[in-house]
Amino acid sequence: MIRVENIHKSFGEHEVLKGISTVFEKGRTNLIIGASGSGKTVLLKCLLGLFQPEVGKIFYGDKAIQKMDDDEKRKLREDIGMLFQGGALFDSMTIEENVMFPLRMFTNRKKSEMLERVNEVLARVNLQGVNNKYPAEISGGMQKRVSIARAIVNKPHYLFCDEPNSGLDPNTATVIDNLIQEITKEYNITTVVVSHDMNSVMEIGESIVLLKNGLLVWEGSNKDIFKSDNKDVIDFVYSSDLFKKIRDVQLKEG
Repeated sequence: MIRVENIHKSFGEHEVLKGISTVFEKGRTNLIIGASGSGKTVLLKCLLGLFQPEVGKIFYGDKAIQKMDDDEKRKLREDIGMLFQGGALFDSMTIEENVMFPLRMFTNRKKSEMLERVNEVLARVNLQGVNNKYPAEISGGMQKRVSIARAIVNKPHYLFCDEPNSGLDPNTATVIDNLIQEITKEYNITTVVVSHDMNSVMEIGESIVLLKNGLLVWEGSNKDIFKSDNKDVIDFVYSSDLFKKIRDVQLKEG
């Protein structure tokens, strides 16, 4: 579990986060949604410790990041898996080398043990037999699955996903969404997904926070979002591509 208490973050005179408080639950897919400029990415970077908020605390379990010493922060980094927006695979490394990279960085395992673990996670994302290929030799959807395999290779307690469906077609995006949710349940980890995609919200939004202009304006689940009378929720849903597609179909059907 991750608990956020009254986070404020500014850049110069511009306050980006204005008192965010929420809880990201273990074993659930927790989504941070909102339009561009709402503060989603800044909140994510605060959670990761890349930005230091001027006010407020972020707790991993029962300990605030701000109170951790260097050894505790290093251990926390080992417990975090990260799925980047663009995949962020190393072009000059094979798929096997990419997935093995966190193991080389954070463990002292034998090469045979690392390879066994690499093959386990590649099989989990349905990518057997691609070990010796390079990222440029596989599709964008396959690259994203490799990135997921790399993110979970160290059996993290926390998984962060930054716009995981960026650049993917709808069918592949659904595959990635479902894979993230399945892994969250299997590993019983705390998963935080930053997204502006309503398809992801409806697929895996077990717990959702909506940001607008640096404020948390709504919390709920994908079962609640279409029932909400919150104006900011309605504006966000009605402006989404998913709603526009639903509306177009309804208009065609008369």
